[in-house]
Amino acid sequence: MAEHTYEELKHKTIADLREIARGLDHEAVQGYSQLNKEHLLPGLCEALGIDTHEHHHHVIGGFDKGAAKRKLRALKAEKQSAFEAGDRARVKALRRRIHRINHQIRAHVR
Repeated sequence: MAEHTYEELKHKTIADLREIARGLDHEAVQGYSQLNKEHLLPGLCEALGIDTHEHHHHVIGGFDKGAAKRKLRALKAEKQSAFEAGDRARVKALRRRIHRINHQIRAHVR
């Protein structure tokens, strides 16, 4: 049996989902021919052992969340060094950059 993902199943037609359910002997997909997609999809996921939690994509609308997080970690380390050196102006500038990146992350994850 081919491995399926939640995203793959979610984009299949009801006929395709029923075809997959036909080959399964699990109580979660009993009566699959009468179920609509909204009810059949969770049953299939349970029968196939697939996590139904939708994961956020790391690249959202051209925004790479992973790269932004890496940049944040680097800026925070740089801010700590500037703080220890007593460079208040550099700390302030870095805090502003960190805030701006956090704002971008929150804007794109919604």
